[in-house]
Amino acid sequence: MNTPLSWIKAYVPDLDVSAQEYTDAMTLTGTKVEGYECLDKNLEKIVVGQILSIERHPDADKLIICQVDVGTETVQIVTGASNVKTGDKVPVVLDGGKVAGGHDGGPLPEEGIKIKKGKLRGIESCGMMCSIEELGFSNEMYPDAPESGIYILPEDTKTGADAVEVLGLHDSVFEYEITSNRVDCYSVIGIAREAAATFHKPFIPPVVTATGNSEDINDYLKVTVEDSCLCPRYCARMVKNIRLAPSPVWMQRRLAACGIRPINNIVDITNYVMEEYGQPMHAFDYELLANHEIIVKCAKEGDTFQTLDGQERKLDGTILMINDGEKAVGIAGIMGGENSKITDQVKTMVFESACFDGTNIRLSSKKVGLRTDASGKFEKGLDPNNAEEAINRACQLIEELGAGEVVGGMIDVYQSKREGKRLPFEPDKMNRLLGTEIEPDTMVGYFKRLDLGYDKAAGEILIPTFRQDLNCMADLAEEAARFFGYDKIPVSLPTGEATTGKLSYKLRVEEVAREVAEFCGFSQGMTYSFESPKVFDRLLIPKDSPLRVTVNILNPLGEDFSVMRTSPLHGMLNSLSTNYNRRNKNVRLYELANIYLPKALPLTELPDERMQFTLGFYGDGDFFDMKGVIEEFFDKTGMHEKPHYDPKSGKTFLHPGRQADIVYDGVTIGYLGEVHPEVADNYKIGDRSYVAVIDMPSMIPFTSFDRKYTGIAKYPAVSRDISMVVPKEILVGQIEAVIQQRGGKILESYELFDIYEGSQILSGYKSVAYSITFRSGDHTLEEQEVLTVMKKILNGLQALGIELRA
Repeated sequence: MNTPLSWIKAYVPDLDVSAQEYTDAMTLTGTKVEGYECLDKNLEKIVVGQILSIERHPDADKLIICQVDVGTETVQIVTGASNVKTGDKVPVVLDGGKVAGGHDGGPLPEEGIKIKKGKLRGIESCGMMCSIEELGFSNEMYPDAPESGIYILPEDTKTGADAVEVLGLHDSVFEYEITSNRVDCYSVIGIAREAAATFHKPFIPPVVTATGNSEDINDYLKVTVEDSCLCPRYCARMVKNIRLAPSPVWMQRRLAACGIRPINNIVDITNYVMEEYGQPMHAFDYELLANHEIIVKCAKEGDTFQTLDGQERKLDGTILMINDGEKAVGIAGIMGGENSKITDQVKTMVFESACFDGTNIRLSSKKVGLRTDASGKFEKGLDPNNAEEAINRACQLIEELGAGEVVGGMIDVYQSKREGKRLPFEPDKMNRLLGTEIEPDTMVGYFKRLDLGYDKAAGEILIPTFRQDLNCMADLAEEAARFFGYDKIPVSLPTGEATTGKLSYKLRVEEVAREVAEFCGFSQGMTYSFESPKVFDRLLIPKDSPLRVTVNILNPLGEDFSVMRTSPLHGMLNSLSTNYNRRNKNVRLYELANIYLPKALPLTELPDERMQFTLGFYGDGDFFDMKGVIEEFFDKTGMHEKPHYDPKSGKTFLHPGRQADIVYDGVTIGYLGEVHPEVADNYKIGDRSYVAVIDMPSMIPFTSFDRKYTGIAKYPAVSRDISMVVPKEILVGQIEAVIQQRGGKILESYELFDIYEGSQILSGYKSVAYSITFRSGDHTLEEQEVLTVMKKILNGLQALGIELRA
C-alpha cells in the first residue's frame, strides 16, 4: 500500500510534518511505514522558464542557443533538444542546481547531478532545460511528457515559479506494511484517519453529494443476486453519454504516486475510488449486457471463461460469476471478461460496487490462477457498508470531470445489513492488561479520534463496521496502548502466582506404562494412524465386526492410508514383521497411541479417540511373560486386586487356546494372547509372537497413586499348603477366586507353587498346589480359627469338583 503525503493532507489539512516525523509517529501508533521516497530528492534551483528566442549554434548542427526568461533574469542555454519552440515554458535548472538523473535510463545517482555554467562548442550555457527523465520520473507518471525531449509546461504557468512545485513534486510517497486484519487501512481514507488520530488533527473525509438526472436506473437495468452469502451487497449505477478524455493532472499525479498508470478519465476514476475508499469497482458496457440484466451466481462445474487478459480459465461450482441475461461477463471480485471489454466507443456504462465473501474470492483466485488488485482487497473481507459511498463518489467525480451523465437512482441488493458492534468499556481491565494507569476519559478520547463511538449510559464502545478487527476487550486495550505510546508503558516484571508444574493424572498413568514396558525390555514404537481397509482381512477380522466401521479420509495419500485405525494391532504386527525379516532376535515393542471409533456414520460428531497401550514381542518368552508385564503395570498404578482372565474372548486374530480378555472388577479393560498362526503368516512372522492391548480410558478409573502405610505385623503368620487334583477344564483363576472369597479377614496371601500333569495323575486331571498364609492384625491366630477358614475354602473347591491330593 503506497500513498503520497499530499493525498493524506487532502483529508487532514492541518497535517504539517516532515516525512521522517510522519514515518516515526505512524509506525509507533501501529501503522507501520516500511519506507518513503521524497519525490523532490536531488531537485534544486529548478524554475519555470519561458523561451524568448532560438537560434542555431554556429559550430554544431544539432545544437541550438535559447534565450530563456527565468523570472529574475534572462539566461542563455545551449541544448540539443528538438521539441522546443519560442514561447514554450519549460523546467530550467539554474547554475549550481541539481537534477536527479539523465537520459541514459540507468539507475539514478544517489547524490543527483549538479549543473554548472559552462561552454558547449565555444558558446556559454548558464543552465539546463529538463526532460521528465532528468527530474527522475518517466512518462508513466507524466503521460503527456515526450518520450525524448524537454518537458513542456502548460502555457498559463507563471514564469519564474518553482518548477518542482508546479510539477507536484514537493511530496513524499510512503510504503506501508498493513496487517490483513486492518482492511480499512488498505485505503487512503483509512490511512488518513490513522494519521489524524496519530497527530491529533481533524479528519475531514470527502463530501459525497447526490448525483444523477431525473431518470431511474431501474428503467434501464435489472440486478439479481442468487447467492447472498457469497455476495452480501451489490450496488449498481449507470452513466450515459460517456466522454472519454485524459483525467485531470491532480488525479494522474495521485494515481501515479500509488503506482497506477493513468489511462483515461473513466478508468482513472474507478482506480482512484479503489485507492481512496479501498473499494474495488468494475464497469460494464451497458449495450453488451444481454437483456440489460446482471445476475450474480456461481458457475457450473466444468465451465470455462475468457478473462480480460485473453486467458481461458477453468471454473467449478464454487466460483462466483457476474452474468448478464445469457452468459458470464466476469469472475466476481477478480476480473471481467473479454466479452464485456470496455472500448473507446462506449456510450453507456454500468458501474458495479459490490462486496464479496473474502474466503471465496481467495479460493477462487487460486483455482483460476489469477490474482488482481481487486481480489487482493476482496479476499481480506471488505465492509459492505462502504460500497454505496464508493460508487456515489465515483459518480460525483464523473459529473465533476464532465465524463458523462449520471442516471438517477441506484440498484442496491443488500438483504442483511451489517450493523456495528458494541463492546463493554472496561478501563480497569485494560489498564491491568497493559500495566498502565490511563484515565478512562483519555481512553475515550483515543477512541473518538478513531471514529469509535461511546455510549456512556450503557458503558459501551460503539464499533463501526469498517473496524472488523475490534472484537474484545484486548483489542480495545491495544487501541488505547498504541495512542498512549508503547514507549510510555512502564517496564515491569511479569506478575503471576507461582505454581508447581505437574503432569495430568492421565499422563502420569501413561508415564508409568512407559517405565514398566522399558524396564521389562520393550522399546517404544510409533506407527501411523492411517491404515488400509485391507488390514482387517490380514487380521482375520469378521466381515460384521464393529472394527470394520471406520472413519474414511477425504483426501488420502492412497488406499493404504485411507481409513483411521480402529485397532492398534496392524501397526504393532507390521513393526514386529519388519524386525523379524531383518533378522533381529528377541524383539519387544510397545506403543501408546489412539484408535478412532466413529459414533455414527456418516460422521455428525468427532469419533471416540481412545488411547491404547499395546505390547508385542517374539523370541524369548511366552503367554505368561506377557501376563507378568501386564500385572506389573497394574501393580505400579495401584491396581492391587488380581485381574480375572477370561479365555473365552473370541479374538479371531489370536490363538484360540492361548488368549484371554483382561477383566478387572467386572470391566473388560483389554486382552492378551499369542498371535494366530495364520495372522502371523500374513505378516511373515516366522516365530511365535504375543500381543497385549490395554484400553487406557477403561483402566484409568481403577488406578490410584495413593499409598497407604501398613505397620510391621505384630503377630505371627500361619501357613498351610494344599495339593489338589483338579479337572483340566478348571482354571487356576477359579481356584483363586474361591480362596479369595472364602479366606475372610485373616487371609493374607496365597501363591501357586506347582502344577503337575503326568502318569501319577488320572487322565483329564492335573495336580495344583497352593501355599496359603493367614494372619490377624490384633491377635495370635489359634489353630481352630485357621481350620475353620480352611474348611470353608476346601468346601468351595469341592463344589468345583476338586479333591485334595492324597
